[in-house]
Amino acid sequence: MRLSFHSKNKAVYHALLQSIITGESRPGERLVIDNLAIELSVSHIPIREALRQLEADGFVTIEPHVGATVTEINTSLVSEVFALLQAMEIISSRVACLQMSDDELKALGDLIDQMKSHLDDPTRWSQENKDLHLFICDCAKMPVIKKMMQKTLDHWDRLRLYYLKAVFADRIEIAQREHFEILKAFRTRNPNEVEKAIQRHNQAALAAYSNFLGMQPTPGVRNLAR
Repeated sequence: MRLSFHSKNKAVYHALLQSIITGESRPGERLVIDNLAIELSVSHIPIREALRQLEADGFVTIEPHVGATVTEINTSLVSEVFALLQAMEIISSRVACLQMSDDELKALGDLIDQMKSHLDDPTRWSQENKDLHLFICDCAKMPVIKKMMQKTLDHWDRLRLYYLKAVFADRIEIAQREHFEILKAFRTRNPNEVEKAIQRHNQAALAAYSNFLGMQPTPGVRNLAR
């Protein structure tokens, strides 16, 4: 892990978070402060602060007499993360649909067009997919939801890389076509049409992920997958 930010505390947090998301630090692995301080060439203080923040964000578990470990991943976390994304995506998309400017609507289309060039690069496409959802939050002028979505999308990245790499890659072309359907709904300026398009998109993805994991969809939660 390498530090790349001017703020030491922020840099340590980002380095540890990326290590967890990518699986370099594996679920259940102990995070030893002394070792991390040596690896990142910092004192114990920013390490402790980063671990506390990562615990608050759900990526690290801290227990007395055990210390910090990377939070385990299980299928129940899949449902929890998707349920959070469901609520935030519906709220932000409905509001954005009504108040985004013509220039923002064009920018949304440009983002989706750009993603077509990276269908064979799941990592790049996934990052642009995150940018797309966060841009919709910007259009809705909902900074609190944007921050919450960013953290939840980090959890989604971790799940995708740990559990769902194969099915995610298989779904990219389908998801891209569904994004154009969502864009078409945005152009109607009708929030009900936008919500329906988002639900169709996510129901199809949820079915693919649930089948892959042998999960039953969570009752009452439909708008779940990316």
